[in-house]
Amino acid sequence: MNAEFIAMLDYLERERGIKREILLEAVSNALLSASKKSVSASRELRIDINPKTGEIRALANLIVAERVTNPQDEISEPAARRIKPDAKVGEIIEVEVTPKNFGRIAAQTAKQAMMQRIRQVEKEMIYEEFKDRAGEIVSGTVRRFDRSDVVLDLGKFEAIMPQRERVVVEDYNVGDRLRAYVVAVDNGIRGPEIIVSRSHPNFVRRLFELEVSEIADGTVEIRGIAREAGYRTKIAVWSANDKVDPVGACVGMRGSRVKNIVRELNNEKVDIIRWSSDPKEFVLEALKPAKVKNLTFDTEKKSVTIAVDEDQLSLAIGKKGQNARLTSRLTGWEINIQKDTSATTAVEQKVAQAAQALLAALPITEKQATTLVKSGFTNLEGLRDADVQDLVDTLGIDEAKAREIHEAVKEPETAQ
Repeated sequence: MNAEFIAMLDYLERERGIKREILLEAVSNALLSASKKSVSASRELRIDINPKTGEIRALANLIVAERVTNPQDEISEPAARRIKPDAKVGEIIEVEVTPKNFGRIAAQTAKQAMMQRIRQVEKEMIYEEFKDRAGEIVSGTVRRFDRSDVVLDLGKFEAIMPQRERVVVEDYNVGDRLRAYVVAVDNGIRGPEIIVSRSHPNFVRRLFELEVSEIADGTVEIRGIAREAGYRTKIAVWSANDKVDPVGACVGMRGSRVKNIVRELNNEKVDIIRWSSDPKEFVLEALKPAKVKNLTFDTEKKSVTIAVDEDQLSLAIGKKGQNARLTSRLTGWEINIQKDTSATTAVEQKVAQAAQALLAALPITEKQATTLVKSGFTNLEGLRDADVQDLVDTLGIDEAKAREIHEAVKEPETAQ
């Protein structure tokens, strides 16, 4: 048992990085608990393990007595002097009390104690190594699934990606190599847990910091991120250096930098926006590529009403409201997008004015006047080129009424 025990200690110290002293202490404590059932003397019992030979002994501090009345705490004077020749009555001496069958007990207990201590030490090592690594990106392989949670193999340790931290449109398979963002390292009742995420907005932030040297050295700053994982991300960047284009730095030569990030995000759309302290400029940038006609800010409600042409409406709102929603999160303003009606109103006013002019000059109703204008007859000069049949077809009236209107159109010309 001794040679096997020492070999196991050597292996664990070398391969797992667990100090021999820690394992010996664990085994000693476990043997102490187990030996109390089989060792008759138990006063101040302790277990001594030789770290070189693996020899295990049970030792107890017993009181030297003339007459032994309590064998668990006392030793006779003659027996004590065989151990210590000058032993005296009342003196406390350390006596080996290792039972004959202790080897079998020790072997079984030592194995259980070491395995338990190994698990405990590994958990402590996980926490010590990762407690300051929250906010970093790690790489791992999908090892297994625990219900909907993904368990990643990080080498010596495992990380958990809960369902809430997964990207909805991504599928994972055992053996897949993934990069993920360390959200937290929790040291709970079940031991430390490394919680990672691929849906967290800061996953995108860290990817940009790793890919864009200007962000890493502070030349370009990330001022905000809004993300709907798997679909679209808006990131606002800024630089105090006027000579540096923050958007261009993030995009990279021929889009190389942002392409690498988009590839890591499985083709998630990434909009890089120039941050501005002016809310109007910032909102306009964030809504691109949609073209805005007008913005109205309500500072009390911190909302902005945005008017766009009809052909820009769907682009500004985005699929299922995504563009407007992300713009709102990024800028901090509530976004209300509506169709610009100013052009339509101007046209309607012109139609109404032209209809009123025809109504005043001809024997027609207001509805008929509006129909004529909308059909292209916006004034009397235009109607003079029309014949009676044109009026019949346009207004849906009989020929007699059409002739009456046609004559009325001719009268102003005759009067001239």
